[in-house]
Amino acid sequence: MLFLVAALMLLGVVLGTVAHAPLALSAAVAVGIAVWLGIFALRERHGRRRQTSAH
Repeated sequence: MLFLVAALMLLGVVLGTVAHAPLALSAAVAVGIAVWLGIFALRERHGRRRQTSAH
């Protein structure tokens, strides 16, 4: 329960920061995060395929 409260408080701080940041900065950060998540997903998928084909 304490973890949930801490997560919600952190989310509120992050959303408050985004609300005061310029739209261009928020969009650039969002694109950066999306690219990072896409690369991570591709690496995970590629790694799993390599493991299953070897065994």
